[in-house]
Amino acid sequence: MVDLIARPSGADVFPLEVGGLRAVEEDLGHVTALQPYAGSQSALAEALRAAHGMAWPAPNRATGKAGARAVWFGRDTVMLMGPAPDAALRRHAAVVTHSDAWCAVRLEGAGARDVLARLTPIDLRDTEFKRGHTARTELAHMAGSVTRVGRDAYLLLVFRSFARTFAHDLRDAMRGVAARERP
Repeated sequence: MVDLIARPSGADVFPLEVGGLRAVEEDLGHVTALQPYAGSQSALAEALRAAHGMAWPAPNRATGKAGARAVWFGRDTVMLMGPAPDAALRRHAAVVTHSDAWCAVRLEGAGARDVLARLTPIDLRDTEFKRGHTARTELAHMAGSVTRVGRDAYLLLVFRSFARTFAHDLRDAMRGVAARERP
């Protein structure tokens, strides 16, 4: 019998460091989709707050903090990242594990926004995409998610199967921004 060993999706390609930029794969813990049953979003929001201490996020927003975050992921879908979902949530929603489905990368550094401008069409200006804002969007040519988690820090998600491709595209964008900054 073969012993299988669980490995992070980007184990062979992250971390990336170029200039003052850094991209590190992040362990989100449990990743769980919460999709409220018809008419039960308010009850689910209350259960989420009671069980995990965070609000149900508005569209294009995230609540919580590193280690326990709720991220809007589309109409009637929120991803709970970090804690295992409390059993009380199942009374109000479909609760589906996505823990092995995503490659999560934290991109940080003074040029992080410039790197992302090469990969996504969304407006990342400070006035439009503030800390706690999130978007389901294209990252390079892949479906993904961008959440601003700090002044110069973003949480990026792509499907696990695209980890190597994403690392390649991210590294190219990081090199392009770093080259632009050279004297």
